[in-house]
Amino acid sequence: MNSPMTSEKTLQMREQAARQIRAGQLDAAMANLEAVIDHVPQDVPACLQLADLLLARGKFRDSSRPLLKAAQHLPRNVPLLVQLAQHLIASGEVVTARRCLDFLAEAPDPPSDVWLAQAHIRFSLGEVAMARKFLERALAAGADDPDDHHMHAMLLQFTGDIEGACTVLEQCLERWPHYGDAAVVLVNLRKQKPEANRLRHVEEQLSRLSLDPPRLDQKFVRADFEYARFKILDDLDRCEEAWSSLERCNALMQELNPYDREGEEAVTEALVNMPFASHAHVPGAPGPGGPVPIFIVGMPRSGTTLLDRMLSSHSDVTAAGELIEFWRQLHWVADVPPAKTQSLCRITGRHDQIDFDELGRRYLEQSQWRAQGRGFYVDKLPANVQMVEFIKRALPHAPILNMVRDPMDVCFSNLKAMFGNIAPFSYSMDAMAHYYRQYARLCDYWRTRSSDLMLDVSYARLVREPEDVMREVLAYCGLGLQEACLHPERNAQPVATPSSAQVRQAIHTRGLGQWRRYAGQLRPLEDALRSG
Repeated sequence: MNSPMTSEKTLQMREQAARQIRAGQLDAAMANLEAVIDHVPQDVPACLQLADLLLARGKFRDSSRPLLKAAQHLPRNVPLLVQLAQHLIASGEVVTARRCLDFLAEAPDPPSDVWLAQAHIRFSLGEVAMARKFLERALAAGADDPDDHHMHAMLLQFTGDIEGACTVLEQCLERWPHYGDAAVVLVNLRKQKPEANRLRHVEEQLSRLSLDPPRLDQKFVRADFEYARFKILDDLDRCEEAWSSLERCNALMQELNPYDREGEEAVTEALVNMPFASHAHVPGAPGPGGPVPIFIVGMPRSGTTLLDRMLSSHSDVTAAGELIEFWRQLHWVADVPPAKTQSLCRITGRHDQIDFDELGRRYLEQSQWRAQGRGFYVDKLPANVQMVEFIKRALPHAPILNMVRDPMDVCFSNLKAMFGNIAPFSYSMDAMAHYYRQYARLCDYWRTRSSDLMLDVSYARLVREPEDVMREVLAYCGLGLQEACLHPERNAQPVATPSSAQVRQAIHTRGLGQWRRYAGQLRPLEDALRSG
């Protein structure tokens, strides 16, 4: 039996391990931390430290082990609980992380920063309504940063309170007129009209900002207000003026977020050269038990959110949000630390070593709670188009729906969006065309290898013939049509996407051919798509 270790001794050993890590003595540091945990399993700092060290050494699977051990002895220490929950989520242990969060929620009369931490983590898990509740408690407890009010507005928007979101953002801009994030969200919530718009305020802010800001944060603020000006002028049909602002916005964002052309090509090349397993989708085929995931993939801005809202209007389907859970579990099972395009290339190189049964089991274990008692849940993440082959091997019973939209419409819709730092491809016509060609090549490959791998859903047909298309989609998923599926505007479920205001409207065809208003400016994009 191990002799007890004093708290002073554990602290000394953790500090020694930190020094050893800085000195590159990783084996010695691991031995120190393992010894601490062996004697004091409830030492959460040592567990976190060891998990980080294992991850840094490329041992993604092993890194979750000390975290799960720490979760067996939840500390009554708020910062440690927050760190533990965040680490567990990153390592693919969402269910255990939620148990930590439930324990954290029991803290009596916590300060505002504790409510804020819970709001951010719950939002990262897609628990929008709960995130809003915690955020509003944080505000009531004294939180008063512009970022806090911005997040409050987004959560109001995502839960359907558009008027409330507008009010919060307007008040935010009154207090912090230079806060670009608030301006971006506000102009997107409503169509700007000649008698009611924020053009004067936006142009006043732009007049105070340098045309060539020296600092990165200043560039981002300038881009925010250029985008807001574009959106207002676009709504007012002042297209020439609008386009100039969009060009300036995207030039700044491209500088801040360069597109990795070679990396995207490498991923596509790796996927199309990976040995393919044959698949035959059978609607309603039995799975391993429990709720069934329905995957929606495609290009961003292709109508995936509309399809999600229509599907989740069915009485036996719920929307789970934009999950990265399958991607995370694939990395865990393959034992490859997540690292953008590089890690997916590594995974394809070791595809024959992946236990796909384990992958499917882990994904379901960590995601089925999202079904909320229904038989199906929608995992809507456009980027999962790269995961199609892996999904089918791990979850052969899960339907995959690929949303397909006219190339010019979908590319223009991306170019005129403001994604912040998450979509580098959307800030230049050349990058946009290249990214679309990678998507198209991958989809063509999936279709060539198996007609049953996924179901293509035409956005144009969906908005023109919603009943016919939804019959096909639901039949593919093993479900029958319900009238509610044709009225997504009545769907009260939260929707965490920038287009959440638009998808609360009745189905319409206004999104078809929008790019033609800028046909002259978009000629390079059209040429690039044709030449590809």
